[in-house]
Amino acid sequence: MVTAPKVPEERLERNLNFFEIELPSWGFADTGTRFGKYRDPSAAITLQEKLDDAAQVNLYTGCCPSVAVHVLWDFPNLASVNDTLKSLKLSGVRIGSINPNVFQDQCYKFGSLANPDPSIRARALKHLTDSVNLAKLTNSRYISLWFADGSNYPGTAHFRQRRAWFVAGLQQVHECLDPEQRLLIEYKPFEPAFYHTDIADWGMALLLARDAGPQARVLIDTGHHYAGQNIEQVVAWLLSEKMLGGFHFNDRRYADDDLTLGSIDPYQAFRIFHEILLFEWETGSKAEIAFMVDQSHNLKIKTEAMIQTVVTAQELYAKASLVNYEALLEYQRGGRLIDAEETLRQAFFTDVRPLLEEWRTSRGLPKDPLKAFRESGYLEKVIKERAGRHFGKDGEETYA
Repeated sequence: MVTAPKVPEERLERNLNFFEIELPSWGFADTGTRFGKYRDPSAAITLQEKLDDAAQVNLYTGCCPSVAVHVLWDFPNLASVNDTLKSLKLSGVRIGSINPNVFQDQCYKFGSLANPDPSIRARALKHLTDSVNLAKLTNSRYISLWFADGSNYPGTAHFRQRRAWFVAGLQQVHECLDPEQRLLIEYKPFEPAFYHTDIADWGMALLLARDAGPQARVLIDTGHHYAGQNIEQVVAWLLSEKMLGGFHFNDRRYADDDLTLGSIDPYQAFRIFHEILLFEWETGSKAEIAFMVDQSHNLKIKTEAMIQTVVTAQELYAKASLVNYEALLEYQRGGRLIDAEETLRQAFFTDVRPLLEEWRTSRGLPKDPLKAFRESGYLEKVIKERAGRHFGKDGEETYA
């Protein structure tokens, strides 16, 4: 008979104290689909506004002190990076992972590092190495790489040659890293390439990371999988291989929907956190994993959606901290399937909100971050300040 889990208060508090999740700058801006965008009057345009909004989320949740930035979206001119950095006010947050962009410009129509044109491969490589230098200027540990390279029709791409180009390029990027920096290689099975994607799954990313060098790791985006894939098994294997470097957390209904974390399948995020915490308990060491958010708040108010996301992440991480590992392993060894599953289920269905309220109170944080933010007046303030700046005189969208 499985009994209710005894709350390991010290473990829970320790895990919450160490838990940090990075916010994406682009999550505070207007986003949409290929069909268009619905505007949020509070959405940020400039990098400073994105940092200011992120600082509000950290102020009320206490666990997201860094902001991932997207080169070209946040630093459109790498030649003037120093001037941009000097003008920024990092009020309570710091710049986190650097995300290069080798998929947006027209020259990347047929790929970046795997482009058949050597001049375009060289251009992509320069952008990547410039991004590593940006990471050094911002004291950023992680350079997060995602590539749209692939093809849409059979016979139009040389798979092995493209892989060789990727290996050569990634090795050159790796050579530019400082000793403490990490290169995170992301994968995606499809979109925008629908016949083949050059880095289509975690195995391909793992092999490329090993080829790139000892500071390269695999990054998991929870939306970058085929329907029904067991993501927590991928997590466990990469942990065993010491090659799991980071996450882009979101949720999905169909494919790479970039919905808010836990909105569709909170049990999956719980199971992922469980595999990580079980690994740490068994090994007695903290796993070096960068937790990051990667979402597209197409219809939600951006800052409120981010607070909702962070609170959900804290709740699911806290639930995973309540699993009785000793009992679980005993049930697994004994083939007691129902008892083993119930050990997870009871932790998942535990209401951790009162425990989180106590933790927040001990840290001087509001018990209800979303309520406190709404009462602060910040949203009304920025709506007033940002009103009318999203469009030019002819109704065209404008970017800072």
